[in-house]
Amino acid sequence: MAYNKNNIFAKILRREADAEIVYENDHVLCFNDIFPKSKIHVLIIPKNEYSNIYDFSKNSSINEKESIFVAFQALIDLFKLDKKGCRIITNHDVDGRQEVPHLHFHFLGGQDLGKMINI
Repeated sequence: MAYNKNNIFAKILRREADAEIVYENDHVLCFNDIFPKSKIHVLIIPKNEYSNIYDFSKNSSINEKESIFVAFQALIDLFKLDKKGCRIITNHDVDGRQEVPHLHFHFLGGQDLGKMINI
């Protein structure tokens, strides 16, 4: 999946599209999903142009990688999920059903999310 500079997350990063921001650091932006799948549904995106998790894993800096985990911790603290838990998901390309060509993580919580997948 090639990076598209006109994807909705790129527009949010450029402040051309609105988003309800809940956390931000030097390398990451976190905002509420407009179509939430749980009581808490935040999207976590890197500020640089990475099309998917493979692109990010291969090409991002150590600081960018660390910032993602700092954001996970900040959201867990913000929503007080350290005891109850949450789910963090990223989809990768066609088989993973990635819809927006900008790496993003879904941070879900605030309720029992049920089983992930039946194997």
